[in-house]
Amino acid sequence: MLEHLTTEKRNEKTMNLDSMSAQDFCLAMNGEDMEAILAVKREIPRIAEAIDLIAERKKRGGRLIYMGAGTSGRMGLLDAVECVPTFGVSPEEVVGLIAGGERAFVKAVEGAEDSVEMGADDLKQLCVGEADVVVGIAASGRTPYVIGGLAYGNAQKAATIAISCNKNAEISKHANLAIEVEVGPEVLTGSTRLKAGTAQKVILNMISTGVMLQCGKVYKNLMVDVLMTNEKLRERGRRIVMQAAETEANIADACLQQAGGRVKVAIVMAIADCSVKEAEERLLKADGFVERAVK
Repeated sequence: MLEHLTTEKRNEKTMNLDSMSAQDFCLAMNGEDMEAILAVKREIPRIAEAIDLIAERKKRGGRLIYMGAGTSGRMGLLDAVECVPTFGVSPEEVVGLIAGGERAFVKAVEGAEDSVEMGADDLKQLCVGEADVVVGIAASGRTPYVIGGLAYGNAQKAATIAISCNKNAEISKHANLAIEVEVGPEVLTGSTRLKAGTAQKVILNMISTGVMLQCGKVYKNLMVDVLMTNEKLRERGRRIVMQAAETEANIADACLQQAGGRVKVAIVMAIADCSVKEAEERLLKADGFVERAVK
């Protein structure tokens, strides 16, 4: 019943979209994007609850698993992939699933999102269990692929979270926690890659960053588990050590070299003036939190 979804309704502010100048169009879209951000703000209590839930499961060795179709699936995949270099987690810790498989990221796989069974099957292949968290993402809130995944996650006693862009969404009924961010009609009717996609990206940014904060991946406001896999990231890692330890470049370089490029270890070495071994031991006792390790 798409006609009843706010994401499918016509936006009264853009009825003359096809006759707008480029500037008027951009102003209209920018205004609607701001509405999406405000809609996310209204859901912050539920987003914070999701962060706490996921962090608790992750500390037990669980995984964060995003799943969706189309734009929603791509947003989940993007967030999962970015967690690896940003927070130094393995690809297995934060997983993105998209209806139709990874090839659907660049080319739509028609009909894949309509399969409840495919959603369950994709989670079966991951051997989802009670330590994991399954986050189903669907702008419409009714995608069968996501419903199938959430239902399977519940059956395996995993924690389940639904993210939709309509109130009273169908996927909310299949989740332990529902985040319903009502962004309203799109500038271009039904094109949920716009406001809905923006809102989803903002929410996933909050969730993954908030979870990693609670898991010791951040010191002050620095990404201390960043992987230095290219020249830009190597320079960033160096600056992070310098800023965290309030030290000079030569000391940061020496600590990084001794620590094998591990930024967090180098920071503890520089602040606590200790060896690699002692820095590792301090971090182990501190559950990976730099603030605790240096004290």
